[in-house]
Amino acid sequence: MRIGIGYDIHRLVEERTLYLGGVEIPYVKGLLGYSDGDVVLHAIADAILGALGMGDIGEHFPNTDPKYKGIPSGEILKEVARMASQKNYRVHNVDAVIIAEEPRVSPFKAKMIERIALILGAQKDEVNIKATTNEAVGSLGRGEAIAAYAVATLEEVKR
Repeated sequence: MRIGIGYDIHRLVEERTLYLGGVEIPYVKGLLGYSDGDVVLHAIADAILGALGMGDIGEHFPNTDPKYKGIPSGEILKEVARMASQKNYRVHNVDAVIIAEEPRVSPFKAKMIERIALILGAQKDEVNIKATTNEAVGSLGRGEAIAAYAVATLEEVKR
């Protein structure tokens, strides 16, 4: 069993679509990023890479490489899950928390769980999503950004 933690934060800006957990969320702003800016999928990818001892998504999907410009974060997570599989590990459990003042994300949690489980080849009960606010403190509390933390456990697959 291996364990990793991930974190990501992006600024909210106008004229971008908001994606969280692989789901398009209706909102007036979206997350600024080289990819689609999905902080949830980025945090999960970093947690998995951490559990594998393989650095972070910035090393594997650099924002200096044009092929990653605008890439859907689901593609990043799919590739990270493939990396785990190549090392004979599978994602056993993911727990993530979204920190956002707005929009309210709880109506989308079930869809996020379904999408993440599909990408990872996991069961829905092996993925958990939580959401909280930052109680009006700091940039997150002022609604300038959205952040996510994730923990992933991997189990070795006997082949």
